[in-house]
This record gives sequence, C-alpha cells and structure tokens, in this order.
Amino acid sequence: MPNLFNTQDSSDEKRHDAYDESRPLLMSCSCGKGHTLNDSTTCHVSSSARSVEQTSMDYMEAAFVKALFPVDTVRRNFLKAVGVNTARAAISSVMPLGALHAMAEERGANEKKDLKIGFIAITCASPLIMADPLGFYRREGLNVQLMKTAGWALIRDKMINKEHDASHFLSPMPLAMSMGLGSNQVAMNVASIQNTNGQAITLHLKHKNLRDPRQWKGFKFAVPFEYSMHNFLLRYYLAENGVNPDTDVQIRVTPPPEMVANLRAGNIDGFLGPDPFNQRAVYDEIGFIHILSKEIWDGHPCCAFGVSDEFIKQNPNTFASLYRAVLTASFMANQDKDRELIAKVISPAQYLNQPETVLTQVLTGKFADGLGGIKNVPDRASFDPVPWQSMAVWMLTQMKRWGYVKGDINYKQIAEKVFLLTDAKKYMAQAGFKPPEGAYKKFKVMGKEFDPSKPEEYTNSFAISKRA
Repeated sequence: MPNLFNTQDSSDEKRHDAYDESRPLLMSCSCGKGHTLNDSTTCHVSSSARSVEQTSMDYMEAAFVKALFPVDTVRRNFLKAVGVNTARAAISSVMPLGALHAMAEERGANEKKDLKIGFIAITCASPLIMADPLGFYRREGLNVQLMKTAGWALIRDKMINKEHDASHFLSPMPLAMSMGLGSNQVAMNVASIQNTNGQAITLHLKHKNLRDPRQWKGFKFAVPFEYSMHNFLLRYYLAENGVNPDTDVQIRVTPPPEMVANLRAGNIDGFLGPDPFNQRAVYDEIGFIHILSKEIWDGHPCCAFGVSDEFIKQNPNTFASLYRAVLTASFMANQDKDRELIAKVISPAQYLNQPETVLTQVLTGKFADGLGGIKNVPDRASFDPVPWQSMAVWMLTQMKRWGYVKGDINYKQIAEKVFLLTDAKKYMAQAGFKPPEGAYKKFKVMGKEFDPSKPEEYTNSFAISKRA
C-alpha cells in the first residue's frame, strides 16, 4: 500500500502536519516523487511502470484517508493519540482497495443524508460508535448523529415513533417487535450482528464463596431487557444447574448503566449484563466475574444493528451506505490488533464515558476477574457481523420455552424475514469481504447442539421451562 502519510519529516509530530488543510496530502508514486491529490494523475510514468488503474487506485486511497479525517484538529488529535503507523494499519486492514472501485460504481445517491442512530453506551455497540469518529459514515456521504439513549424500552419506542432512523438493538428485539411482543407490531430487521460474546455473569463480592449456581436460590438478578440474549442465557444457565428462573430466583429488568450502582447498593446479587459494566464492577471493587457468556455459548450473538422495513423501502441507497459503513467498522472491530485503538476511540463522554483501562481489558481480553486473578481471553468480545438465521431460530425457541410466545411459531419464516442474511452477504461482497456460505449455522449451548431444522423438538427437550 502506498505511504499515504508521506512527508519530508519522519517524526509522528511532523507527519500530523501533513494533514493540515492548507497543505497537500502526498502519495508515493513509482516515479519516486510525491504527488498531491490534484496532480497524481499527471505523472508521466510509462504505462509499463504504472497503469492507469494503479493511478486511480492510489488516488482513491488518498481520497479515502482525506475523507476519514476532513477536519484538521480532529485529524491531528486522533493521530497524536494513536500514532500514524497504528492509524495507517487500521485503515488499510478494513478497506480492501478493490472494494473502493466496486462501491463507487454501484453506489446510488443517498435519499436521506442526515440520520439519527440510537445506541446504548455499552461495548456491544462498538462498530456503530467507532464508525463516527473514524469517519466511516462520512465516507459514505452520511451525516450521522449518534443518539445516546437511556434504556432498551426507549430505544424500541423511538424506533416505533420514527424518532431514530436506525438503531443499536438487542438482537431478539427486532424479532419481538415484528411479532408485536411487548409493543405495537412494527416490522423491524436485523441488518447485521453488532457483537458476539462480550457479556458475563457478575456477582457481588460478598458471594465470592458461592460459585455453585445451585447455591443461588433466593438471589436477585438483573438483565437489561426481557427480549435480550442476557435474559435467555441467564435463564438457560440457571435451568441447566437445576434452578428455575421463574420460581427460585428473581430476575428484574435494569438499564445497563444502572447495574453496577444496584450491585453496590445491594439491590441485586448479580447480573448477566453487557460490558463494560462487568469489568466496571471489578474496577470499582464491588463484584467479580463468575463466568463469561462465551463459556455458555461461544460465539453467541448479543446486539444488532437494525432498521425498519419502511426505512429500507423508502431509502434503499441510504440503507446500503449505512450498511457498508457499519460492516467496515465491524470487520475492523473484529481484529485483535485494533482493539486498543478502538478502546481509545469509544471511551470519551459522548460515547461510552468509561475509563480507557476498563474498555481495554474488555476488548483485549486481558482482564482482572475480581478474585485476584488475571485472565487472558482474546475472544472475550468479538464482532462477527453475520446475522445467521439459525441464531434467530434459537431466540424464538427461548421465547417459546419461557412463555413469551403462545401457540405455534413459524420459526423459519420469521427468522428469514427479520434477519437479513441475503443483504448481509451482498454488502459484504460489495465491501470486499468474503461472505459466508449457508444460513443455518449449527452451534452448541452448554454442550448441547442446536439443530435449527428441529426447533420445536429442541424447545420441548428441556426439563425446566414454562411451555404453554
């Protein structure tokens, strides 16, 4: 890749100045000279040494970097914070150059450029959040306003009322909303999964000697929402350990930012919640991490990026642009080498408002467990964006198991309507990433394989449930 950060001085401090609006952005060329964006196509290198296509590619590379950081002060502050080499590596890792041509050729004019996107301040939303400071929305011609929202019921209501154009969702929420569970029925879609893994069961330190879940009868637990993977995974884990989640414990809905305060006050004994709040409880010396959610189901989905049917129909090009921006961020977030950079980018007050140390422990997977130990779990949090329809079917089985859905369910029809896997594959390929094969990936939950072709059989196989 050409040196897009090329200047006459090798120091990082001087290279920051290469992005000054009053100075040209230089690109390396095979002729041995640096060219600006305006003169790069006038180089008289012979066609054998430099093709027109390569010239075009270099031009687009430099334009991409310029578009990411159009404001001089933002550009300088970012580069000072992370270093030029780190920024260059991050940018090159998420933007396959061949994709730039395909995207430029296929992209239609955005019907709507000014968008409001809701989010909850948790690490699950990393792709949606980081796409803002890293300029991925701007590169797609979108002016995105990220709307920090207090809780999941409010996220749902603002999407139903069309106050937000798109949103960070708990992945079961679009299923529930499309079925009219807990709200008016509105057709919602999961465009991509925001994160996999990245949750934990955290208990108050006073329970550090009660590590056997069978000892938890009478406990009070918090989850962020009824229609959440947190609720379903906690219920699954308790039931597999002989604890009935409806009769042996209390499970209450608590907004994620309030979980640590409730643990500190003794209002709850523990929670299965999103990070960074599991790690924040450890950081504040209030709780300890009992088990990571990946130990229950490795690779489980948690949050999603979602839009309504109506938005897609009215704004197909805008939806495509938004999708590309989020996918690009997701692929960057899923690379271990960029995790410290991401922690720095999403820590400020307008985003997660958390200590960078806490976010780094979560995202790198090297963390204190609250019991005096240091764990190293690189995939504690992952960001695979594929909205497997088998995941949707599993969620529906748990809704049926615990009485959220009565009567028969057409699992396959609902999963394929709400989880937009076909669109995901299309835009992955368009952005230069290899899409996966199939739609109904198999997986195991606590050692038990889930066969998405037999959902009713699976639902009826559990000793503890609340089946109608």
